[in-house]
Amino acid sequence: MEAKFRRYDLDWLRVIVFALLIFYHVGMFFVPWGWHLKNNVIYEWLKWPMLFLNQWRLPILFLISGMGTFYALSKRNIWQFNKERVLRLGIPLVFGMLVIVPPQVYFERLAEGQFQGSFLKYLSSVAYEGIYPEGNLSWHHLWFLPYLLIFSLLLSPIFVFIKKRRTKLIDWTKKRLQNQLGLYIFIVPLYGLESFMEPFFAITHDLITDWFNFCSSLTLFFFGFILVACGNDFWIALEKIKKKALVFGLLGFTGLLIIWQFEDGYAVHFTEAFLKIVNLWSWILVLLGYAAQYKNKPSTKLSYANRAVYPFYILHQTVTVGLAYYLMNLNWGLLPKASILLIGTFGICWFIYHFIILKISFLQPLFGLKKK
Repeated sequence: MEAKFRRYDLDWLRVIVFALLIFYHVGMFFVPWGWHLKNNVIYEWLKWPMLFLNQWRLPILFLISGMGTFYALSKRNIWQFNKERVLRLGIPLVFGMLVIVPPQVYFERLAEGQFQGSFLKYLSSVAYEGIYPEGNLSWHHLWFLPYLLIFSLLLSPIFVFIKKRRTKLIDWTKKRLQNQLGLYIFIVPLYGLESFMEPFFAITHDLITDWFNFCSSLTLFFFGFILVACGNDFWIALEKIKKKALVFGLLGFTGLLIIWQFEDGYAVHFTEAFLKIVNLWSWILVLLGYAAQYKNKPSTKLSYANRAVYPFYILHQTVTVGLAYYLMNLNWGLLPKASILLIGTFGICWFIYHFIILKISFLQPLFGLKKK
């Protein structure tokens, strides 16, 4: 976001949510769900805090990205904006797929007995053959980048039109925001997608068959732009609703914990979909609301962290998977393994960022950074 229009609370949320992503990916090593590597001991109880995070961590990132797009378009025309999006999302994506992600697939192939030999042998032989999971070429955790790039290119003409003209959509939204629970009008399309698309399209992150995730994330990205376009009406409505949203969020997740104990069926599905969306949207409003109250102020820590967050995002899962490979079969408990993964991931990413990326200017565009 440009300094002239900067919302420091959104910057803080972006940093915090991406930091939680590292915790989440470390957790994936220990829970029953499929991941690239798995620990030799699985902890069933850990899935509950993971499920709590999983409900809103990516939706809020797409929403914040839509909000940031509003500010970015305030100082750029559509061509400047899209050029910057291609450079800052496309270049790190290609670099990541060719350089950052291959070690992850290498360690996975070693663990599954599908490859033997050094990483250099892997690179020179099969690293770029075929598309993952059958082949080895993948964007893995970087899937967020092509989705965000496509959303930006698709919606930028609509966003420019909305910014230049006082559209009926903004007027209508502002009127809804005058209602005490007006911000909850946004759950209606999200509930429709959750109810009628989610059962038919599994989340794959492959962009080709990932229709539910694509449409849901696109909708949240669009909502982020629209909400910020409403100006103070949105921030006033957010201040009024945040305490109620906290109650709704607690009730929503409690309801999910209960409904997950039942067998599947139409009634269960539609109830679960409703609770998911209420829970998801409520926690987004809670985080936005309390961040606006307490974190909308500059700081040197925020300035450093906000610039570091993109390289950390690009690097972190490769570091985590590399460390996990050497820990997976050790007979250690959860605490020592998780501690090594967390401290190691944050520490190694910081070392690479602070002592390598910041010192070598030609590396910075590869990690999505503007040269200072």
